[in-house]
Amino acid sequence: MDEPAEIGRRVQRLRGERGLTQRQLAQPDYTPAYVSTLEAGKVRPSETALRFLAGRLGISFEELATGRPAGLATALRLDLTDAQNTLATGTAREAARHFGRLLAEAERLDLTDERAEALLGLGECALESGALTEAAGHFGAAELLLSGEPLPRRARAVRGRAVVHLLAGELRYACYLLESAIDALNAGGLGDPEALVLLYTAVIGPYLDMGARTRAAQAAELALALAPQVGDPVLVAGMHRQVARTFLAEGRTADADAALAKAQAVYGQLRLRKDLALCHWMRGYVRAQHGELDAAERELRCAREMLAARRAALYTAQVEVELADVLRRLGRHDEAVELVSGLLEPDAADGGVDAGAVHAGGAHRLLGLIAQERGEPEAAEEHYVRAMSLLERSGADGDLADVCRLLGDLLRRAGRTEAAMDAYRTGLGHRAAAPGTTTLGPAPASPHPAAVRAGGPETRPLPAPR
Repeated sequence: MDEPAEIGRRVQRLRGERGLTQRQLAQPDYTPAYVSTLEAGKVRPSETALRFLAGRLGISFEELATGRPAGLATALRLDLTDAQNTLATGTAREAARHFGRLLAEAERLDLTDERAEALLGLGECALESGALTEAAGHFGAAELLLSGEPLPRRARAVRGRAVVHLLAGELRYACYLLESAIDALNAGGLGDPEALVLLYTAVIGPYLDMGARTRAAQAAELALALAPQVGDPVLVAGMHRQVARTFLAEGRTADADAALAKAQAVYGQLRLRKDLALCHWMRGYVRAQHGELDAAERELRCAREMLAARRAALYTAQVEVELADVLRRLGRHDEAVELVSGLLEPDAADGGVDAGAVHAGGAHRLLGLIAQERGEPEAAEEHYVRAMSLLERSGADGDLADVCRLLGDLLRRAGRTEAAMDAYRTGLGHRAAAPGTTTLGPAPASPHPAAVRAGGPETRPLPAPR
């Protein structure tokens, strides 16, 4: 709503255009004196008064309160929906242009909610393109715009910021952001189911990367229990995709594959090619974990092709790490090295991608394994050390412990016992935390029991992690 002086001038102008006196405009609910005071800008009219006056003047409440013709905000929201569809089915670059135009229009019209939606869309586009700094700026600006809104309204911006920190290798801070928001949502008793599912789903990834499997399983269990109250099928499908990761961590390959099939069915029906590609990626990982390397290669190549067609540079680079590992296990070392080397040395002229510390660490681990299998221990040691440096900064304790073991074994076979012991100690140090915990203190509070409905097979709790 505009300032009283601006509203007063607008009422006076519209009244004059319609040939009404102050008395005629005011009757029967108000007095001519009230209209005079309002037109002079000396009183802030209530919503009830403005709705009455708008009706007398034959315009919408929105137009009288803001000066914007009726329907502009609605038209802009429809355009934002089109931009979201472009992001889901087209390319991030094309969607970013669309969101950029809509952001400028929303700023011109001073529409806060629509500005925030456009910024969230730009953040998702930047994430997909691998521009993490740009994505952080967009998500932060959206959260700032919505700072006066209830937390459920800000949940997407919080989740976006957390994903940026996760991909940048700042796992503990990503967990902190998500856990803080979850606690705040649950503190009032009944949290918003959609916001909670969004945040519980987002926190599974950093928990698993940090080796906090118990917390990841708890988040998955709570998300599954809340899912029947969520009306957005894409959000539920994304939840199933992440829950599959907790099943994998427990060795429940069949359950993971079933969860991915549910997600894949939704994405295929809605033609959401990026999310469908991510399902192929995850299914490739499942096949690789099960030793089905040829099937894993097919799934990962399918994911890579779909993501590259969308110019989703960040996700394409991450899939290439998984594909390269499968190629290594198939004995195709040269192909694997070619894929991973391109990831670690992006060409700045082509807008190189920041693949994130965790995936960069995984790439160096892979190159170390290949060098070791080729009988090049010095090169292997160099890659393992680089991987340790990246993973130690990121907090990916499970991956770090594995690299420390690989380095320790390499050094021990070379007769460098003291150096091997140092590597093993480093790995053990990062396994010393209690299972299922992070360095952040207690796990976030669970939703109020009344917020979680009993469900059928879709919502059965996960068994305690072994």
